[in-house]
Amino acid sequence: MKLVSFSLEHGDKYFGKIDGTRFFIGERVSFGDGKGLMNTQGTAGQKYDRAAFRERFGFWADFIHPTAMAEGAQFHTLNTYDRARFTFSFLQFAAHVPNGDFVQFLRRLLGLPLATEYFPDLQMKNGRVCRLTERDMTPLESDDSTEGLLDYFNPSLREIEDTEIIQAAKFVHWAQNDADHRRLQIEIGVVEIQKKMAQYSKRYGLDGVSEVICLLVMDIRHQGRATSGAILAALQSPDPVGKLLELGASRYPSRITALRREINALTGDNTFGRFFYSEAHGEFVSRTSRS
Repeated sequence: MKLVSFSLEHGDKYFGKIDGTRFFIGERVSFGDGKGLMNTQGTAGQKYDRAAFRERFGFWADFIHPTAMAEGAQFHTLNTYDRARFTFSFLQFAAHVPNGDFVQFLRRLLGLPLATEYFPDLQMKNGRVCRLTERDMTPLESDDSTEGLLDYFNPSLREIEDTEIIQAAKFVHWAQNDADHRRLQIEIGVVEIQKKMAQYSKRYGLDGVSEVICLLVMDIRHQGRATSGAILAALQSPDPVGKLLELGASRYPSRITALRREINALTGDNTFGRFFYSEAHGEFVSRTSRS
């Protein structure tokens, strides 16, 4: 079992130690009335690299790249300070959504060999994440709620509790020291975005639409920074790319800057500008295949 010790240093930074290894857990931050941890710093080797996953996932490895960069991109990216209460991974999977990306990730994560070392009290039963106690096994999530999971990982936003620090430390250490953990992040991230693109295509009329427009719609929905009505209005404008980039720009300027930078880079190296989304295939298809 992985035992965690931690310390608060320099006034706002938590460092942990597991198996004798010292590592950065996260920085104390405030957000509105809430408090929590944030960790988006790391080395290049701890960061998502689209080239490393292109052979397995094809264009999808490139498609998710701008959103990954905007979310922190580190495999140990952590956020416990907003309404999601616990988000983790290079795409910041959010724990507050029933059957969402974090829940799907955690369910699969508990099947990895090291799961009992990091979370010995979590097990799967009837397809649900459950907590094992001396008396019973309690489901922590359902089709309607993840409140049990949120309490397990981050009891409240009022303060940064020891439980929150310890659970965050386990996730950070596990991601940094297990390639299976990182590969599972990519797999869940790609699969979930593929499913969402199929839904968004029908909702917003994206069949036959360029990968850049599809990316911006997906990113807006992933972050939740604009309504469907605003997305549809932007898509119907003469400059849908420009209008989509304006959505949330005043509130999230650094994210929009990151998206512009990455889209320009991928367009410049000819990664973007060659594909459109096909509902029939559930894939991005080369423009040269259009009849």
